[in-house]
Amino acid sequence: MVQHFDAIVIGAGGVGSAAAYYLATSGQRVLLLEQFELNHRNGSSYGYSRVIRYTYDNPIYINLMRDAYPLWFALQDEAEEQLYVKTGGLDFGFPETDTFQALKASMDEAQLDYEHLSQADIQRRYPQFTLKAGMEGLFQSESGLLRTSRCVLAHVRLAQKRGAQVMDQTPVVKVTPGANGVEVKTDRDVFSCDRIVLTVGSWAKAILADQGIDLPLKIMPCQLGFYQPETPADFTPGTFPVFFAHMNGIYGEMPYGIPHEDPSLGVKLTTFYGWDTVNTPGDVDYTPSDLWTEHIRNFAREYIPGAAGPLLSTRRCLYTVTPDKDFIVDQHPHYPHVVIGAGFSGHGFKFTTLMGKMLADLAINGSTPHDTSLFKVGRFQPLSV
Repeated sequence: MVQHFDAIVIGAGGVGSAAAYYLATSGQRVLLLEQFELNHRNGSSYGYSRVIRYTYDNPIYINLMRDAYPLWFALQDEAEEQLYVKTGGLDFGFPETDTFQALKASMDEAQLDYEHLSQADIQRRYPQFTLKAGMEGLFQSESGLLRTSRCVLAHVRLAQKRGAQVMDQTPVVKVTPGANGVEVKTDRDVFSCDRIVLTVGSWAKAILADQGIDLPLKIMPCQLGFYQPETPADFTPGTFPVFFAHMNGIYGEMPYGIPHEDPSLGVKLTTFYGWDTVNTPGDVDYTPSDLWTEHIRNFAREYIPGAAGPLLSTRRCLYTVTPDKDFIVDQHPHYPHVVIGAGFSGHGFKFTTLMGKMLADLAINGSTPHDTSLFKVGRFQPLSV
């Protein structure tokens, strides 16, 4: 007998776990399916920390973060655990840099509070940095880190508390939408539902192609490095900010870092983009590059010398990237009860609780009060069904 649900969510990463939570909160009978174990390392939503920030070069994202922050606060209150750690955030670089100028203009347009700091201001506040003459900074006090895996598991746990069923290690074989519902076949069962939310990360291109949508998604296997600071007390959330270095050159595109709460973890350093892309998850080489870990350590030696200690750990993390680096959060053009969340392009985790709510809104109501103007499927060319 086919088991029926009001809503099925495929993919239990950051966005999918949040979608299941908001669907269950709305009274839906929910099934959350995950092909791997919960909190697995194969995608984009595993680990200790991700940056949370208002600071974007597009006011639409700033305003979406104004929607997202209260949802994070509500989630951590309900979960009864700290998920957000405030550190403050520093963007630094030469003021004539395009990305620096775009960020400042966007924050001004959105009327976001921030401080414009000189090189001397930065050195006084954060002597850990060694900046070049003429560099400046934009400091925003509400930036910080999200405890990544805890956020995902909190959404899952609270969805279950509201009655959601969760099945991990359950690969989906086929999704078949019809006029009034959807059939989902896994490797061992068949389910049906009134509405479905597809949040499958780097597996999105293949599953959406089966639904007649050809999206220009690429997979970018980035690498994270965790380095032992010379003086751990200088690189905690109370003494060191999350930061972005506005440069695009020998160290890659936009190096950034996150302080540690546990000295055994080390300072997290990486770059925003800059890796070669592949087409399918099967093409990903998860083997870390020793050359890259030395490369990013050289960045630290130049700009944050106290953080350029021994490498404690490193691993790959998958970005699923759209050509414009904006998300896809929309209904299927032919089946409005099929809702898609994809292409979060390496900067989506801070939005996951909001994206989950938006996808739940679209699945239940066909609309959401939050701005989706950047995220339409139609900006790419879908195939006919």
